[in-house]
Amino acid sequence: MIKQDDLPLMVDLYELAMAQAYWAEGMVDTAVFSLFFRELPENRNFVLACGQQHIAELISQLRFTGDHAERLRQLNRFQPEFLDWLKDFRFSGSIRAVAEGTPLFPQEPILEVTAPIAEAQLLESLIMNYVHLESVLASKAVRLVFAADGRPVVDFGMRRMHGLDSAHRGVKAYRLAGLSGTSNVLAGLDFGVDVSGTMAHSFVQAYPDEMEAFKVYARLYPGTTLLVDTYDTRRAVRRIVDWLRQEPDVHIGGIRLDSGELEKEAMDCRKILDDAGFTDVKIMVSGGLNEYSVAALRQGGAPIDGFGVGTAIGAAKDSPAIELAYKLTEYAGEPKMKSSPGKVSWPGAKQVFRQFEADGLIARDIIAGVEEKVDGTPLLETVLAEGELLPGYPQPLYDQVTRSHEMIAALPNQYRDLEPAATFPVEFTDYLRCLRTETLKKVST
Repeated sequence: MIKQDDLPLMVDLYELAMAQAYWAEGMVDTAVFSLFFRELPENRNFVLACGQQHIAELISQLRFTGDHAERLRQLNRFQPEFLDWLKDFRFSGSIRAVAEGTPLFPQEPILEVTAPIAEAQLLESLIMNYVHLESVLASKAVRLVFAADGRPVVDFGMRRMHGLDSAHRGVKAYRLAGLSGTSNVLAGLDFGVDVSGTMAHSFVQAYPDEMEAFKVYARLYPGTTLLVDTYDTRRAVRRIVDWLRQEPDVHIGGIRLDSGELEKEAMDCRKILDDAGFTDVKIMVSGGLNEYSVAALRQGGAPIDGFGVGTAIGAAKDSPAIELAYKLTEYAGEPKMKSSPGKVSWPGAKQVFRQFEADGLIARDIIAGVEEKVDGTPLLETVLAEGELLPGYPQPLYDQVTRSHEMIAALPNQYRDLEPAATFPVEFTDYLRCLRTETLKKVST
């Protein structure tokens, strides 16, 4: 596990090399770097941006120690005086970022860093890695929430996630996306998510008779959910019904199906339970689910009360990457841009204004210069200034979750659908279009 104290070394080598070059050349003017994506990932109608305000907190605490300097000295690339500069490093700039759990679209800044250029450059990979992970996971998880249409979705993904840090921080992203629970105990406790789970097939297999296993579990955990598909699902449910009739003081909350034709099995099990009068026993399903299979089960009328999803959200297997870019947009008061084919960027510091219809749904976004005044709600807010977090940041997680769910609910229906939606209307102001044209002339001569 990476210790937080070692985060200053979580850089790509070129960032340190460029920082030394800036330092050696006396380039200390203020730069603006913008974090954004040019295109939506496959199968996504928006990106649910997460992690950007929390990385600001970490940046405010970054310190290069003597041990860090010594380890860097061993690379034989850095001058002693530059290593001394690193030991005195304190981020002195500002960061503006959108709120945690904000739905965003191509070209919209997730955050912008304004700082002396060497300071801002050092943060590139750390910022991108931190925001990328949580945004990928949240953007997948919210699709499961849409597919379930009000029925709870529980995270079962820890064992197939790419590292323990992902498994832990992912649960925070899942909560922002609207998942109902997690099997991950530490993350559930840390991020205020209901910790839930049933049993593994091994528990049933360990007993000579599955009913003995069920009775032990129900006695230890009243209201538990029993995994009924180790052998013969329908037989197991019938046996549970007989047992509950014989012992009316016993209470189980539900059964879980993890294999087979889930729609058919859920219907059969529901009938067995209902015919016996156990209408309050819920049915949960798991086993290789994704948003499409969840939606199909729901639309098919399967009597399912909740879904456990693992690999699909833990690995975001259909679209595990967002092509984030961290680009210089201004230096020493001059606009900067990249003009290479397919990767042309927009110069200048920016703000995004979100406009709404009368019914409260999002109508369009306007990307403007940072000093422009445009109708709508500005999305980027200053969270860190002169190297210090502003009061109230990071916001309490409950407030972040509430705000995220409100923003998700404001998406027009077509962007909440699992199928590709029409391009969301994102417009640039005339000021930015002119600035881009003039800057492009300068970089093309």
